[in-house]
Parts: sequence; C-alpha cells; structure tokens
Amino acid sequence: MRLLMISHNHPTLQPGGTEVVARTLFRELRDQHGVEGIFLAAVSPPLRNRHPGAMLQAVNGHDDEMLAWLGHFDRFFLNQLDTHGLDALAPLIEQARPDIIHIHHPLLFGVETVDLLRRCAPQAKLVFTAHDYFALCAHEGELLTDDERLCPGPTLDRCRRCFPGRPGADFVLRDLAIRDTLGTADAILVPSDFAHARFIAAGWPAERLAVMRNGIVDSPSAPLRPSPDGRRDRFGFFGHINRIKGARVLLQASALLSAQGLAHRVTLHGGTAYQPEALIAGFRADLAAAPAARHISQYEAAQLPALMAQVDWVVMPSIWVENAPLVLLEAFQHGRPAICSGIGGMAETVRDGVDGLHAPANDPQGLADVMRAAVETAGLWDRLRKGIAAPRSVAAMTASHLALYRRLLGQEDAPGPAAAPPARPGRRKASAKASAKA
Repeated sequence: MRLLMISHNHPTLQPGGTEVVARTLFRELRDQHGVEGIFLAAVSPPLRNRHPGAMLQAVNGHDDEMLAWLGHFDRFFLNQLDTHGLDALAPLIEQARPDIIHIHHPLLFGVETVDLLRRCAPQAKLVFTAHDYFALCAHEGELLTDDERLCPGPTLDRCRRCFPGRPGADFVLRDLAIRDTLGTADAILVPSDFAHARFIAAGWPAERLAVMRNGIVDSPSAPLRPSPDGRRDRFGFFGHINRIKGARVLLQASALLSAQGLAHRVTLHGGTAYQPEALIAGFRADLAAAPAARHISQYEAAQLPALMAQVDWVVMPSIWVENAPLVLLEAFQHGRPAICSGIGGMAETVRDGVDGLHAPANDPQGLADVMRAAVETAGLWDRLRKGIAAPRSVAAMTASHLALYRRLLGQEDAPGPAAAPPARPGRRKASAKASAKA
C-alpha cells in the first residue's frame, strides 16, 4: 500500500492537534505496518515572498516528509488561487503513485488540490478527515457568531449575519464547491459523534460519513503532585493562547477566586503566535489582574509529563464547540481530571461528575464556581480520578485507519477496526522521493 497524507501544516512548525494526529498516524503506518508514502504539509510563505509557484522542501532530513510552500489562499472559499503553483506538485503526486490519498485539512491546499489529486492519481481512493468545521462554517470553522454566541449550524441567514457585506450567492457557491470536492471523497471521517451529527445536519452524505476517534501515543503517567493535606488546587491550561480557547475566561475566573480569598494556582502553557495585538494586550491585562496565575510560553511534547506533574486539574475553557481535543486525552493519560466547557466535543470526551467537570462556556463566574467546587469538595478529585478510563491509543487508531484503507481498496481479508495490529516490521524507507524545486 502506498499513501499520500496531506495536512495544512507540520507539527515541527505548528504543533496543533490536527498536525500531530496526521503526522503520528503517518509514522505509525510507516513504521509499524510497512506502508510507504509521503506526508505533505502546506505552509504559507511570508507576505513578501508570495510570488506565483510552489516550492517543495524536505523536513528535518526526512525524505518522506515534505513542506509545500503555497501562498494566495482564499480562506472564505477555501480556494488556492495559484493553480500554476499547484501544478508544481503534479510530478510529486505522479511519482508517489498513491493507492490512498488522505486529506486532513483543506487549508492552504484548497479545493483545487483535490482536482489535481484526482487528475494525477486517478486510481487512488480519497479519504477526508474533518478535524474541525471549516468545511461547514465560513467564519474560520468556529461555529460562533460575531458576538461569540454558539451557532447551531450554517444557514444562509445565519452566515450572512457574520458576513453582512457578502452576497448570498457567495455562501451557496462556497458550499457547492466544497461538497463537490471533499464531499465526494470515498470516505469522510470525523473524530466525534458531535461532529458527525453536525455534518449530517448540514446535508453531507451520511453513507460516507463515519466516526474515527483520535488516539495518543502511549506514555507513562506523570507522577501525582504531593499534597499532604489532600488539597487539590493547582490548575493547568495547555493550548494556544487565542480568542476561542478560553485562556482569558480562565484568567478572569482566577481573578474572581482570588478576590474571594480562595487559595489556588493557575498555570497557562501555550504560545501567542499569529495573534492580533489587541488580543495579546487583553490577555496581558487579564494576567496582571489574576495574582494566582502565571503564563509559560509554548512547550514541547517531551515536556508535557513534567508539566502535568505540577497540576491537579487540566482546564479547557474553550468558547467554541471544539471537536476531539487531544489535550483532554493527554489529561486522562496522565490521570488528571479535566474541567471543560460543557459543549461540543469537550462534553462528549469528559463525563461530568465521572472523570471531570463541566462548566458553562464563556462564563468566568460559572467557571470560577466549578473551580471552587473542585478545590473545596472533599474526595471529589480522588473520585473523578478513579473514573478516568485509558484514552484510545495510537496503535488502535492506526489499526482502524488501516482496516478502512484496505476495505476501500477491496482487500477482502482486511481485519476489522478492533483487530490486533500485525507484528512490528522494521522501518521501510519510502521509495517516493522529491527534491526541492520551485
């Protein structure tokens, strides 16, 4: 089996959940199952270098992991306007001769790339994973209104309220273009039941939609923080500092708790790259007003166990519905109960009162009340910790993907998703290589 896996960025440059899942899946298929292929990640060049054309570049010396530098992307229509640049990818696709093409995000590549893939590899089966809601929502896939209220789903009237200057035809054309490309994939995957319901409600083909849950790499659980008096008052935030992840909500909740005299500590781990100055200024002001909170910048994956060892609770106060956040799986892997907004994929992952607690979304006072209860309720932390089930492993996620690929290719002896993976072969070097080219 030969595989071309496509993502909108590379975890070396941007360690977001989609990038991590896609690259981890690729490497697991390669190293544990002997699947050959290429991991192709799109990145955007600096503004001053956005000339026509695309450049391919190997990543960290890996001959099967490539960056495609693509500019001229239209985020509303998910269009890659530089079709000349896309043509530079054609020799790579033709040389790779993929049996399976798996697209993990349409950003930067655009819907035009799907047409290119169909033309250059007509024999390949196409799989699309919707890790978020970009294919449904033109408002950056957030399913949030301009005033940060939850949106129940795209309709012409709702979408026009977020984009009052756009004609209604733009939304119709956007939806048609995305469905005509990504919606015709041989399999469309989503990592949560919540997302599955949203795509079905938006009219996507139910017969090709399936839930494929994420998994994480097995890792020893971080040691518990010593607490001789049994008090569990250390809260950790792990994620990008942006508008929708809820870092400012957490800081405001912490400030309220400090004003009420509750002893606690909040540590925020995450960078502020690509954020507008106004948001960073607001974040810094909230941080200054929360004496029990401190901010530590971006962290590496290898640092996570040590950082988890310093906290009792993992807090995810996102104001949008999320999908299947890896942070919550990582919290459970390290035996930490989670406090999350009780909406979307977060509420699906964390069982309120069983392995974590739900808080009202975008509500600092509501979050503060839940955090106070977490600290002051005797035995709650121990009870929730006992309710944590081991998260799905990367090995199980990979076996399910491999079974799907085999079914699409008509290999009748394909094992089911729950089958044990085969013996671990040695790594096979990818035979499809590409040199850097403009």
